[in-house]
This record gives sequence, structure tokens and C-alpha cells, in this order.
Amino acid sequence: MPRLVHIAPLAEAKKIRRNGIRARKVRGWIEGVEQFVWAFPVLPSYTLTHSWMRELKRMGATSLVAVTFKVSDDQPVFARHYRELPEAMSAAEATGIIHARSDPRGYEIVVLRSIDAREIVRVAVLPKGIGWRYFPEAKSSDRWPCDCPMCLPRGEVKARRYRERMPELQRRYEARTTKA
Repeated sequence: MPRLVHIAPLAEAKKIRRNGIRARKVRGWIEGVEQFVWAFPVLPSYTLTHSWMRELKRMGATSLVAVTFKVSDDQPVFARHYRELPEAMSAAEATGIIHARSDPRGYEIVVLRSIDAREIVRVAVLPKGIGWRYFPEAKSSDRWPCDCPMCLPRGEVKARRYRERMPELQRRYEARTTKA
């Protein structure tokens, strides 16, 4: 039975313990599917398991909890890297694919139903500052944050400064790549 982690706001922790994780309505993401629960498999590395935390904090939640739950091996799910299209498979297959990756950051599993309270194994408050922002390779690459409204919305820390520097950064990057 694969163990998966769902990251939720701290304000919902009591409700989740009592009632389980309610599937959220998201239209247009997967054709024919309107409700699901986002999750990530539990990995040996605590940091990799909770790597989506900082990106979710950036979207507005102040304190987060990690809800660990079990699903059956044959549970139908969709899995993908956030830059790719989702693929239908079983929960065991999805967990195995993500475990086999040398860099599992950015992968996600979508469970196509609500999670019952009896399936929840643990609810734990997450510390601040685990994971990546903008995209998984942001700190390890020579790339700069994307200047699109999704990555740098108005009011985001240093968003205006990054947008103003984009032409300069683009020029420096092109000069570096043409020399090599």
C-alpha cells in the first residue's frame, strides 16, 4: 500500500483528521475528471517528500501540515511532472516511477477521489522553508525566475525588481552561452 503525502493549510488540520481530505474541484486540468486530491509519495528523504511546501506557501498559506495517507496498490491515479501531461496508472506504478527518479522534485500524483479519515496515517505540522520556489532547478541552474504572472504575481517579494532586470539578465545569459 503506497503512502502518499498531501500538503494542506494548518487551519484545515482538525477538519481533515475528522472527515478526511475532500477532493477539490479543478476544471480543465484532466479531461473528464473534475475532482481530485494532489499528493506525493513518501520518500526516504524528508526534504524531497515535502519539496512542494515552499511553492504552496508562495501561493498564500502561512502554516502547512503534511497529511500522510495510504491507498490501495490498484487505486487509479494520474501522475506527472508538473511540466508534462498526466498519465493514468495505478498508485503502486506512480509511486514506483517517482521512487526510481534520480531527481523526483516537481512530480505529483493525483488521486481521483476523496481520502477517508480512516486512510489517514498521520497529520504533522511542517517546519518553514523546505523545498523549492518557482521551479525545482531554480537554485541549481543558471536560470532566473520566469517573469510570467503565474511565477511572479503582483505583490510577490522582489517581483518588480526581477521584471525590471529581465532584459539585462537575458542579455547576460545570451552572452555567456555564445562564448561557450
